[in-house]
Amino acid sequence: MSKKPKLIIVIPCYNEEQVLPVTAPLFLEKIEGLIDAGKIAEDSKIMFVNDGSKDNTWKIIKDLSKQNAAYTGICLSRNRGHQNALLAGLMDAKDKCDITISIDCDGQDDINAMDEMVDAYLDGAEIVYGVRNNRDSDTAFKRSTAQGYYKLLNKMGAEVVYNHADYRLASSKVLNEFAKFEEVNIYLRGMFPLVGFKSTCVYYERHERMKGESHYPLHKMLALAVDGITSLSIKPIRIITGMGIFMSLLSIILIIYVLISFGSGNVVQGWSSNVIIVLLIGGIQMISLGVIGEYVGKIYLETKHRPRFIISEKTENSDVEE
Repeated sequence: MSKKPKLIIVIPCYNEEQVLPVTAPLFLEKIEGLIDAGKIAEDSKIMFVNDGSKDNTWKIIKDLSKQNAAYTGICLSRNRGHQNALLAGLMDAKDKCDITISIDCDGQDDINAMDEMVDAYLDGAEIVYGVRNNRDSDTAFKRSTAQGYYKLLNKMGAEVVYNHADYRLASSKVLNEFAKFEEVNIYLRGMFPLVGFKSTCVYYERHERMKGESHYPLHKMLALAVDGITSLSIKPIRIITGMGIFMSLLSIILIIYVLISFGSGNVVQGWSSNVIIVLLIGGIQMISLGVIGEYVGKIYLETKHRPRFIISEKTENSDVEE
């Protein structure tokens, strides 16, 4: 490629007033280093996406944009969640640059991996996934559940990159095609592989959060896991169908057994077996209704076609072309 690609680093932020002053200079240093190395265009930017923060995050973003033209920002009208905030930034950036790199602002993802990502793009890759080479920084519980989740997703038929979150490079070509995906229920790390194009992976070591507290407690991670499975696969419905067929066959066998026992006069009075059967079938029915309800609820939300995000404000330099 003869022309240096313009890069926009897209960084979703929610209540990040503690960590933003620490990591923002690091992002600026990285983008300046890539410019000095001749890998990206001089008008490359850093875009912060304020996801309806309740603290001073948006004020800090605006102040940063006034201090240096490389900083830009957009503000969502309300909190829409990490995935929608990231999508908002990518969709706003896709027509203003050649490539984007999405990354969280907490400093856990190694920003030096961006060099390899840009190199991979220059070598022809349209998508470059940032993949953790280990999970040593996680607790034993989080490490085991995360690894189990990725394996479960793959068994469910979802195409995901193992140990990849949302640290990735995507070209404007990819983003323009991705914009055609109009579903409301989004799970970006599982949707990008569906777009296709040449892709590769860059491996890096994830660090501890630099400042502040994580905004992804257990209940949010579980909700994201459910969204990931139900947004990308219908296999849970098929599993329910299989369970129903199995229970039906088992019921037929039990009915035949009861009729034979009744005919031979070998009937034992008792409640244990009845209670076990009722609880088993009742539990399976409730789980089945819950899974079906998840899909019905998603269909309900999709039919409304509500906007996935609304941008209420932008920094003054966000639309300025240099």
